[in-house]
Amino acid sequence: MLRWSTAGESHGRALIALLEGVPAGVHLTSEEVRAALARRRAGYGRGARQKWEQDELTVLSGFRHGVSIGSPVALEIANSEWPKWETVMSPDPVPRESLLIDAGTGDEREVARNRPLTKPRPGHADLTGMNKYGFDDARPVLERASARETAARVALGALAGAINSEVAGINVVSHVVSLGQAEDTSGYLPTPEDSEALDASPVRCLDPDSAQQMIDTVDEAKKAGDTLGGVIEVVLYNVPTGLGTYATPFGRLDSQLAAAMMSIQSVKGVEIGDGFTTARRPGSAAHDEIVREDGRVHRVTNRAGGIEGGMSNGEPIRVRVALKPISTVPRALRTIDTETGEAATALHQRSDTTAVVPGAVVAEAMASLIVADALTQKFGGDSVTQMQSALASYIGSIPEVRK
Repeated sequence: MLRWSTAGESHGRALIALLEGVPAGVHLTSEEVRAALARRRAGYGRGARQKWEQDELTVLSGFRHGVSIGSPVALEIANSEWPKWETVMSPDPVPRESLLIDAGTGDEREVARNRPLTKPRPGHADLTGMNKYGFDDARPVLERASARETAARVALGALAGAINSEVAGINVVSHVVSLGQAEDTSGYLPTPEDSEALDASPVRCLDPDSAQQMIDTVDEAKKAGDTLGGVIEVVLYNVPTGLGTYATPFGRLDSQLAAAMMSIQSVKGVEIGDGFTTARRPGSAAHDEIVREDGRVHRVTNRAGGIEGGMSNGEPIRVRVALKPISTVPRALRTIDTETGEAATALHQRSDTTAVVPGAVVAEAMASLIVADALTQKFGGDSVTQMQSALASYIGSIPEVRK
């Protein structure tokens, strides 16, 4: 099985990503991970921060000459803006007076960067986090709660995707279903062949008319000093049948996917397959009938989203994720000043109008990690070759495959 973790703060020196259980023989280069990180930084509605705060990747362990060696993989994603934050985020004590002066540039923003943040944002972890951990300043909360942490997840997702691809030929793709009130009305489900076109789209939408409506919606929100949420969909192709189990509640593949998606910052809803739409259908129109055609057993439809009874059924896995609007609203919302107890307007820490487009890339990474974990649990071996052999043996043992 795979075990993963991340560490680091938004404006800290670096993020750290650790993945244990990676089999030997997985091919992946630093450039491929950097390409994944670049995809997370893209998307219409992102602010200026993405242009000047770069991800500086270093593979610390687990690979030799582009191939995994079976030991834990450790990745470092350094923050190019660290020199500006070294005093504010220093892990060691700093003189109090150093937080009351600028950084030597005469820029008032340098002074503001050092000030305590006592006006928590509605919808963010700020206030509850301050109360929970006993802080009088929101800085320690927002630094870890920030979606900047997802850079580490995306790096790990690139590795998980390589495991999935090499062992079982699994591919993952994501697209934006809606952004604010603008929706993709085409009904088209992207395939891996659409990956380049999706990456080239500023809103990860292949329908030109729907994409333009999304762009216009973002422009309107930015002009109004507001932020937008939306819905994205992740689709995994060629997932072998039988990943996950009905035998234990948390062994169910859909429960694991749902938990993983809900762990992403700003996510407020998850559905597998047709999800909530299926809840409104009668049973006769809700389930996917099973047929044999051209020597292959498959479902006529895929309303279940590739998962039945907590297990993958061989059809594409579809997961939809709803993201709320970013909590930092330029047209600041009402809050209180925790220092004085008086009414105030919430602090403003970033300038993105929406994070829905990069959210799709993050959701891809999380789906890849969950499926890779299920894959290693069922076909576990010390190397990719051993896992491929176990998978081939399993597929050959399925009665309807042999007929």
